[in-house]
Amino acid sequence: MAAGGVMVDDVDIAENEEAKLTTSVVIICIIAASAGLMFGYDIGVSGGVTTMEPFLKEFFPSVLAKMADTKQDMYCVFDSQILTAFTSSLYIAGLVSSIVAGRVATIVGRRGILIMSGVIFLIGTALNALAVHVAMLILGRILLGFGIGFGNQAAPLYVTEMAPPKWRGTLSTAFQFYLCSGVVLATFINFAVAPLGDYGWRVALGCAAIPAIIMTIGALSIPDTPCSLIQRGRYNEARQSLSQVRGVDSDTEVELNNLISSANAASTADHEPYKKLFQRRYRPHLVLALAIPSFQQLTGVNVVAFYAPVLFRSMGSGGQMALLGAVILGAVNLGSALVSTCIVDRIGRRFLFLEGGLQLILSEVAIACIFAGQLGPFSASTAIVVLVLMCSISAAFGWSWGPLTWLVPSEILPMDIRPVGQGIGIAFNFIVTFVLAQVSLALFCHLKYGMFLLYAALTLLMTVFVAFFVPETKGVPLESMDAVWRKHWYWRRFISEV
Repeated sequence: MAAGGVMVDDVDIAENEEAKLTTSVVIICIIAASAGLMFGYDIGVSGGVTTMEPFLKEFFPSVLAKMADTKQDMYCVFDSQILTAFTSSLYIAGLVSSIVAGRVATIVGRRGILIMSGVIFLIGTALNALAVHVAMLILGRILLGFGIGFGNQAAPLYVTEMAPPKWRGTLSTAFQFYLCSGVVLATFINFAVAPLGDYGWRVALGCAAIPAIIMTIGALSIPDTPCSLIQRGRYNEARQSLSQVRGVDSDTEVELNNLISSANAASTADHEPYKKLFQRRYRPHLVLALAIPSFQQLTGVNVVAFYAPVLFRSMGSGGQMALLGAVILGAVNLGSALVSTCIVDRIGRRFLFLEGGLQLILSEVAIACIFAGQLGPFSASTAIVVLVLMCSISAAFGWSWGPLTWLVPSEILPMDIRPVGQGIGIAFNFIVTFVLAQVSLALFCHLKYGMFLLYAALTLLMTVFVAFFVPETKGVPLESMDAVWRKHWYWRRFISEV
């Protein structure tokens, strides 16, 4: 057993082992997880439109002028704070909304947050597609950020609370699968509309309405989670929701009573979840709920995702070829998310974290070495090697830090602090994403290939952290998660004192 591991077999999970994987729970979880489509589409489309000359001419003419300057350093062509503000303004809004969502979710439930997410995202999409000024463009991005913040907080919680323990990992990775699908959809649309000229970018941004409509209509047709309903005192609806996802012929009373007991114990102990989250007893939950979402962004993969078209164009590829490279990266990420879905409940979370971290480190160091030895524009063969290494980064992330960032925090948090804990974790994710989106192109300009070495070093530190401090949660019922902490070599000191 690894230093940070816990043998799941030691945890008593017998009482929940009989929960079946029904068609109903699969459909319901897939619908909720489709919120990832919105986030994924935005990631894919924002990097693509910033390589379209009509878009740059309309809003960022200084960047277009630098592109025409043959003496311009390839690392610095797209170094524009206004341009990065277009991409990163979304994440400040996401930061605020994810914190607010934790509180609002206790009032309107997980389903209500999902519906709000879709509606706000649709309004932001309209502003972006119809934008005639940079301010209108950024306002639309802010509204998109609010929609994504709500969706990213609610969807992983919804799936975690609905899924049977044995299948929780598989169903929860659907969020990452949808996120990857959104990236692929956006890059395909970018590639298809680029030849349309002046209106291609408007079509690309406007098509963000597609995932929002899918998710919103779907959310209107699903029940809220039993945990959320119990927290609001709606016990009969909770029983109906549990019967719907476990099967009408299943005996759900034991599971329902366990959820009610957990909710009652939490409500008598403290009515303020934010205050409780910072108590010493919840130190392990808080540290991991903040660290894992923050670390996800430090892998460097979002820089590749946001700016893959920019990177390929900076390396000398044409606009269409740059977008095609982004399509390939998105497809690899989608395939790796499917791999994670198939194996996460078989080999566990820790193995995927550790293997993915090692693969990221090796690929980033290799890219840095290639960039360091390149004096001029990349040859076709060198560009292909860089693309393969970027695909390796995309794949490693797709079956490790991508899906597990949404899964593990939602698993480890107790019911009473789960909404606020998940919300704060997502907020930290947005903080780090915003900072990186603001500085990444400037870093690329000043550090050059050293940027990839920086991310490799950060990934090494994160992988060591996982090895020692992240326990295995595969197959453990949410109500039995305390047993995992009590058996951990370090975190047990915080739990055993209570």
